[in-house]
Amino acid sequence: MPASIRVLLVATALAGVLSPTPARAQASPYIPLDDPRLPLLEHLIARGEVEDPSPMVRPFRRSDAVRVLAAADTSASTPDAGLIRRLRREFDDPPGNSWRLEGRAGAQAYTHGRRDLLHPAGARRIRPFAELGGSAVFANVVLATRPMAEPGLLDDPDWGGRTDLKFTGRVADAYISAQFKYGSLFYGQMDRNWGPVGLPGIPLSNYGYEHQGLAVEIGNQDIRLSAFATDLRDEIDSLGRTVHRYYFVHRLHARPSGRLTLGLWEGVVLAGADRNFETRYRNPLSISYLANTIGLGDRGNVILGADIHWRALRRATFQAQLAIDDFSYQNRSGPNRAPDRWGLTLAAFGPLGSTLAWRAFYTQASSLAFRTFNPFENFTDHGVGLGRNFADMDQLTVSLSMPLAARWLVSPDLTVLRQGEGAIDAPYPEVGTGELAQTPQIFIGVVEKTFRLGLGIRGRQGPLDLAADAGLHHITNWQHVPGQTADRFEGRVQVTLGLSREGTLR
Repeated sequence: MPASIRVLLVATALAGVLSPTPARAQASPYIPLDDPRLPLLEHLIARGEVEDPSPMVRPFRRSDAVRVLAAADTSASTPDAGLIRRLRREFDDPPGNSWRLEGRAGAQAYTHGRRDLLHPAGARRIRPFAELGGSAVFANVVLATRPMAEPGLLDDPDWGGRTDLKFTGRVADAYISAQFKYGSLFYGQMDRNWGPVGLPGIPLSNYGYEHQGLAVEIGNQDIRLSAFATDLRDEIDSLGRTVHRYYFVHRLHARPSGRLTLGLWEGVVLAGADRNFETRYRNPLSISYLANTIGLGDRGNVILGADIHWRALRRATFQAQLAIDDFSYQNRSGPNRAPDRWGLTLAAFGPLGSTLAWRAFYTQASSLAFRTFNPFENFTDHGVGLGRNFADMDQLTVSLSMPLAARWLVSPDLTVLRQGEGAIDAPYPEVGTGELAQTPQIFIGVVEKTFRLGLGIRGRQGPLDLAADAGLHHITNWQHVPGQTADRFEGRVQVTLGLSREGTLR
């Protein structure tokens, strides 16, 4: 039976199990991670004025945003109360079956084409930009699509599409989602991020470009199981064979109290010339490391992780994400030992004064993180990270956020980045040569240091959308050359004008 038919049958069967009779909830589109109003909502979450509807997992639905906004205290006449009411009104879905269309056009300008300002690469340009988004809701089913004309992709070294054309584009969102009281089914593509807000999550992120796949969520606010399966791009090995690659990631969320949320997750990359996406690797209730890596002995690159979200000290919140890549409990010494590979993030945020919020995070990835002996099992797709795109680094960032006129969010930040020479797509040290044992746990070679003073602004005013981020960077050991320094201005801005319409469907 073709795989597409099997997927359809499984989805249909699960929909029948999950669907209440009659249906108790209406489907709702997801809020894209680049929606210019989302930072204002994240600001309210950081201040503790609004509950996080999905801790350390983005995106969430418009209805989830409305639910937490409706539960917030708007009785007092404060700036936050006005912002809460406005966002609730703008994210609210029309009742019943509905449709929404939005078209935007404008320009992108950037000092380099890569979207990560701390790792500059690519050309400096001004390019046109346009998008057309549409969604339709039919009871418990939502359909959404958002194609983009984005020539700026040609200047991004992390873009995995065609670069031999003068014009290119992508589809940022394209999905069908069936949503029920205790679960949802999703097929298609959209940006996802599993980790603290403000940087790419370790197991899954929106650093690269969207992946198409099948996702399922089952549970409620207290316990929830999430899973996402996707094909990665085929590659060619040294014998000229086509290597098939797949990625499966799943996460168990538990909330033992109103202030504490825990998450356990696992991701696995499978690769092989004759490999299929075997069913046993797509079981969201199985533990692949136990069942397959040290159980049946079938190899795949497995990353294990844990998340903590703790709202403490009045309205301050602390978060942590820890990941161990392909953990080995044997052969802990000797010339062929496999060094530990890890990633971690410690984050905190809270209110400051009557209108501001603060955020701080420290993140680190070891020198060999996200890659392994078999390069086809690296946590990459077309050379770009599935979660993080840079290993052998650490970063400390402190930022403030302040809303202006309940429309814009201004965010100054201070950042220190240390980047070693260990690249996520570099060859893994050879076994048996002693090179592996001599590789440092973190910071290979000359460490480049970046000190950034930055400012971001995002928001929407009438038809105008603005997303801008810029900073002054002082860099020592520039390009990993000892003693070489550079002072650079790095930034990117996107400005668009748009029109939107919505209505009901009979």
